[in-house]
Amino acid sequence: MPQCRRMPERGGRLKCYSLHLGILPLTVLVLVFFCFVCLSLRSQEWGHPGAVNRKAYPQPRVLTPTRTDVLVLTPWLAPIIWEGTFDIDTLNEQFRLRNTTIGLTVFAVKKYVVFLKLFLETAEQHFMVGHKVIYYVFTDRPADVPQVPLGAGRRLVVLTVRNYTRWQDVSMHRMEVISHFSEQRFRHEVDYLVCADVDMKFRDHVGVEILSALFGTLHPGFYRSRRESFTYERRPQSQAYIPWDQGDFYYMGAFFGGSVVEVHHLTKACHQAMVEDQANGIEAVWHDESHLNKYLLYHKPTKVLSPEYMWDQQLLGWPSIMKKLRYVAVPKNHQAIRN
Repeated sequence: MPQCRRMPERGGRLKCYSLHLGILPLTVLVLVFFCFVCLSLRSQEWGHPGAVNRKAYPQPRVLTPTRTDVLVLTPWLAPIIWEGTFDIDTLNEQFRLRNTTIGLTVFAVKKYVVFLKLFLETAEQHFMVGHKVIYYVFTDRPADVPQVPLGAGRRLVVLTVRNYTRWQDVSMHRMEVISHFSEQRFRHEVDYLVCADVDMKFRDHVGVEILSALFGTLHPGFYRSRRESFTYERRPQSQAYIPWDQGDFYYMGAFFGGSVVEVHHLTKACHQAMVEDQANGIEAVWHDESHLNKYLLYHKPTKVLSPEYMWDQQLLGWPSIMKKLRYVAVPKNHQAIRN
């Protein structure tokens, strides 16, 4: 109800004030608060980036490390990923909130196409389960790519590439191809790239715990060795040259990756180094893997994967330090496949 009083300084005219003018700001504040609460609750239901993971999990204990039998941190503070060093439920929630898409590149050239079916089938069982995945299959035989049922949010893209007479050339040209497609296509379609060999199979969980700006995988044959034993390229004439008194780890060329930007930098640098070597009439001892190791020595990976993520049980057995074997070699006759 309006209230009026006489204003003597203005000729005795009446001036009215309404209680509604005082109530209106309070009403607006109440409505704003109510809308904020509703949106916050709805954002959690929709998986909004601001949503909070309320799933219960064991509290990390500062004085109780999860693994004491292996190195879990590099001198440059990159984690080394072993079973027991991560909580996959927490990581899955974080990457789902980011709506992450992962690209998996694989080359099935010439006879190597025979490994593709098992590779894809086991990837569907163990690789990035519950996340969006694009399989990028590079092959010279697109008609031979098998039809493998894929889960929701997962698809396969076949990209045709040429073959080469020597398997070494097929291996080395992977860097050129991945570099090209990272710049032209991958950066528009995925957030992370994982680059893998096809003559392998996924045996256990391989998930978002591996994802980082740049990751490499410890070679199963050298994870116990001193740097003097690493099969780096030791000839100074090669762009892959690493002196005897340098080196952190020996990384496997069959499993590496990271963000699309970082993978592009890595593969472009390795390709350019191989082109320069070719012009100088030299080929690194382990081809693209030698150049990968040179790059990761001077561009430190932000995560390092333990040999759980690259293993050959036929050659190395199953030591107790390996709690899981995740990505393993398929028994094969190398000579027959390569020739």
